Amino acid sequence: MPQASCYHCGQPIPDDVDLSVSVGGQSRAMCCIGCQAVAQSIVDNGLADYYRSRDALPESPREAKPAILDQLALFDHADFQKSFVRALGEHEREASLLLEGITCAACIWLNEQHVGRLAGVTAVDINYATRRARVRWDESRIKLSDILAAIAAIGYRAYPYDAAKSEDISRKERRDALWRLWVAGFGMMQVMMYAYPVYIADGDMSPDIESLMRWASLLLTLPVVFYSSAPFFRNAWRDIKLRRVGMDVPVALGVGAAFVASCWATFVQAGEVYFDSVTMFVFFLLGGRFLEMTARQKAVSVTEALAKLLPAFAQKMPGFPVDRSTQQCVVADLHPGDVVLVRPGDIVPADGVVVEGLSSANEALLTGESRLVPKEEGDSVTGGSVNAESPLLVRVEQVGEGTRLSAIVQLMERAAAEKPRIVEMADRVASYFVAVLLLVALLVALGWYFVDPSKVLWITVSVLVVTCPCALSLATPIALTVAAGALAKDGLLVTRGYAIETLASATHFVFDKTGTLTTGRMHLVDVLPTGALSRDDCLSLAAALEQASEHPLALAVRAAAAGLPPLVAECSKAESGQGIEGSIAGNVYRVGRADYALALSAGSLPLGADDWLESGDTVVVLGGANGCLALFRIGDEVRPEAGALVASLCAAGKQVILLTGDAPAVAARVACALGIGEVRAGVTPQGKHDCVEQLQAAGAVVAMVGDGVNDAPVLAKAQVSIAMGGGAQLARTQSDFVLLSENLDHLRIGLQRASWALTVIRQNLWWSFAYNFVALPLAIAGYVTPWLAGIGMSASSLLVVLNSLRIQRRGID
Repeated sequence: MPQASCYHCGQPIPDDVDLSVSVGGQSRAMCCIGCQAVAQSIVDNGLADYYRSRDALPESPREAKPAILDQLALFDHADFQKSFVRALGEHEREASLLLEGITCAACIWLNEQHVGRLAGVTAVDINYATRRARVRWDESRIKLSDILAAIAAIGYRAYPYDAAKSEDISRKERRDALWRLWVAGFGMMQVMMYAYPVYIADGDMSPDIESLMRWASLLLTLPVVFYSSAPFFRNAWRDIKLRRVGMDVPVALGVGAAFVASCWATFVQAGEVYFDSVTMFVFFLLGGRFLEMTARQKAVSVTEALAKLLPAFAQKMPGFPVDRSTQQCVVADLHPGDVVLVRPGDIVPADGVVVEGLSSANEALLTGESRLVPKEEGDSVTGGSVNAESPLLVRVEQVGEGTRLSAIVQLMERAAAEKPRIVEMADRVASYFVAVLLLVALLVALGWYFVDPSKVLWITVSVLVVTCPCALSLATPIALTVAAGALAKDGLLVTRGYAIETLASATHFVFDKTGTLTTGRMHLVDVLPTGALSRDDCLSLAAALEQASEHPLALAVRAAAAGLPPLVAECSKAESGQGIEGSIAGNVYRVGRADYALALSAGSLPLGADDWLESGDTVVVLGGANGCLALFRIGDEVRPEAGALVASLCAAGKQVILLTGDAPAVAARVACALGIGEVRAGVTPQGKHDCVEQLQAAGAVVAMVGDGVNDAPVLAKAQVSIAMGGGAQLARTQSDFVLLSENLDHLRIGLQRASWALTVIRQNLWWSFAYNFVALPLAIAGYVTPWLAGIGMSASSLLVVLNSLRIQRRGID
């Protein structure tokens, strides 16, 4: 039977390789990972015709390094780069990549250092929890294919990021890790069956039986060392070739030394064997890493869920409104202006406006708001939300990168890629710690050689293993990843990597008023009747005059009059900037500015009106032939949850300041209603900037909460900034957090969770340092066996991960 050949490069497929890619609906065999990756990218980018039109086969990456570069050159194609590369300038590009082969924080450091040294690469950030890499480069100096080749050269694989590929890699990692764990566990149990009789015999076992037990243990340990432990040795060898020390180096040294020494003792029939310790150590270490991997993948589930939120297909109505038939189309083919049918239970495929139907939408994943949001004709809907009740017809307004969901995902990716100072510090400490650990192990070996040579091996192995700083490297990044996901579910989107740490440390919270502590929507504050008519009569008259107006003040009056008997105004006419005049039941009335409304009677404002005019709110006057009939005070509505937020901050010992450009009287009224003690009103944008600068000069850590666009300068000045996440502003914001739901109660919950996250990070760091400082002396003194060292190292890392998961499970008041 002839040997199968690779569909991509034509080379024979090795017997132990089982890789394939679906091309044109048929499964095509591939000879290696390189061919598989390139072929999958060709298909994913709609370029499958390449295989029908090609006139030559590319070389296989298994044959020569130049061939790898030839294949990777396909990634420089503009069509390939559409889905994962952004243009930042004339020549600067940024790619979102997914790395395969990452096993610990040292792998992150290696890739960042290696790629970062390439000429033309301007930035590279890799998130340990998500395995996502953000790479920036100058395409006039270096190509993307060169960057991917550099990553492949040190033993890793990089793919264009997409949620489905990420899930496939995660599934493959879990399956591979589970198989290695199963082999290690089975080998451990079998080896212990042969080791236990030797222990309880206590020297009474005959030499030939003991030799048989040793040989049986050796054979059972072989698959544990050469299969289950293979990643440790492979990663350690890669680190040594690159002249650096990673966290797998001490592990590989420990496992290898114990196994080689045990094999030698078995061959010469003298000395101690440690097959049981080797298998137990590998099993416990792999078990800890598997649980840590599962917890890590669970921690990033929120981000991945958002990335996969949009459906693949939509029900398009190309002939609407004449023809109401639907056609199924790919969401990527939708364009602004298209009308789509969204059935109950379906996901809205793009941002748009309801043109027909009455329903409600579930926007919980997008905003953190668990309550259904009513939707009717004219209302905006967000792509990724779920239509809950009745069919809706939606006119598409934004697609692809222009959607709100895309902006949210991009901001979350930016936060995940940035590395906070506390993470960088922990990584530096961990890298030095491994080098020091190897030196300490060498000194321990020399010391015990002179004290008791029989204990040199197992004590040195224990020292190498027990103090590997995996927990230290995990302590901060895993906690920040969990916290970012939990905050996103709360409705508070993290857009900067350092933001959580800074928010939890903030001492002063500075709030803008309009659109932040208030809704930004006008409402009727009070009515002052000044004539014979009652409050409701005056309100009905004013609402009738304002019936045809869409001015914010008119909308506030009409909203307040809802439920009152409607009146009809005739011969209405509006004068720009003045008000409206109309006839009701034969009488002429005016509503608007005071001088305009009172011109009907040449009257004046009544006593007490001066206090209203000085309040800072907008005052509208209703006048008739007999003079002034009523005054309407219209102001901005305070958010109902603002009081609880301010009270929570004050209870936590934070300083709360209201900083606004509004009139002092208006600012004072809002501050009084919310219990804010310090108010700075009538402040210009430059004045806000200077105010924050003065607070910082006095040692304050300032958190600024305001409008993401209008307050951009002062938000940028504060150490940490929070913007209200309304509409199109989201994509343009440079703030550190975005309050997606604009519900201040979600901000209150987010502040508590950020504070709790910082507490957990400190707990993790204290535990990591304490564990190493306690375990190292015990191992040096000979109180820790190799298998116990494996348990200790795995347990310390697992404890850090489980402690971090408490961030998302903890109930917040």
